[in-house]
Amino acid sequence: MQPLSGPRGYSDGPHRHDLTSPNSLNAKPLHSEALSSAQRTALERIIVKILALSSLKPPALWAGIRHHVNVSGDAELLSSHFPEAENWLQGVLKQEQNNHLARRQLQQLTDLLPQGNNRQAVSEYIRQQFGQTVLSALTQAQLQQVLTRLQQGQMSIPQPVQATATARSLLPAEHSTLSQQVVKLSVANGESPISVWETLHSLVGLKDGDPIPAKHYPLLIQYLQARQQLVGQSSLLLPQLLQGLKHPASSLELEQAAVYCQQHYHLAADACLSRVQAQDLLNVLFSHRAGFGWRPPQGALTAGPIPIYHPAPPVTGQTSFWPFSSRVTLTIIGIVLLFLFIVWL
Repeated sequence: MQPLSGPRGYSDGPHRHDLTSPNSLNAKPLHSEALSSAQRTALERIIVKILALSSLKPPALWAGIRHHVNVSGDAELLSSHFPEAENWLQGVLKQEQNNHLARRQLQQLTDLLPQGNNRQAVSEYIRQQFGQTVLSALTQAQLQQVLTRLQQGQMSIPQPVQATATARSLLPAEHSTLSQQVVKLSVANGESPISVWETLHSLVGLKDGDPIPAKHYPLLIQYLQARQQLVGQSSLLLPQLLQGLKHPASSLELEQAAVYCQQHYHLAADACLSRVQAQDLLNVLFSHRAGFGWRPPQGALTAGPIPIYHPAPPVTGQTSFWPFSSRVTLTIIGIVLLFLFIVWL
């Protein structure tokens, strides 16, 4: 590691003095001596700890020390400044440790918010307890309190209100998030965004271009995430596919999916699905979850059953080589009889 840059002059040896001065041969008093090597090392160790936790730079910290002890930029730090400099750096270190811990707690909370109705519960809790509306405004101690209560199930989590979600279309932010996921999937698997949007509409029983109700937003996000997991997969087992979802398939859904695979792909429940079959199965599953039963959504890409040629059953009885139908045969017989009757006359 390169030595930290700091005030100069601490290792330049004794200062030169005017030989004409009567005090030039006298030793300098202790309080006017430059920082010792041990003192400088102690300060640098604290600075290294600060650098590991923050984006601060050594020059900024040394400038902060000079400002705190009232030393100008071109003057050197003295041994007498060491206690104040050390205390100031320890204060900065403590603050950065708290900031670092707060960032970790905020990240943990952010990861928990999408689960269930945690976001609304946390929002109401911090508004009631701290008078705040955003997590970033909380102190480290407050964040720790919120995180602990949420992790230990000590926070009142209201039930989602479905009526307000079903009565409106997607908000701009929700539509933007959905669009980002569509583009991400399109880039990953080479499918056009228009095709992905058409599939999303068909999953929830809408025509292309119809506004999407907000109640379908979580379902469509989960579908796009599930489709994203198929990218790069050549084959997947049915349980592996359905249990890897954000909301894993229930036992009933697993049973229904196995029946669907048997009827449409002629595959057993433990057989491998191709990527196209897996995509078709996801379409059917999420269409079912949207309330449309176990059927491929209209217009969605499917891997439906391969047409199988079934020959017509053989005609029972004696095989005939006469190429005409019975009606044509009777007509011919009638014409022949009529001709014979005319000739006979």
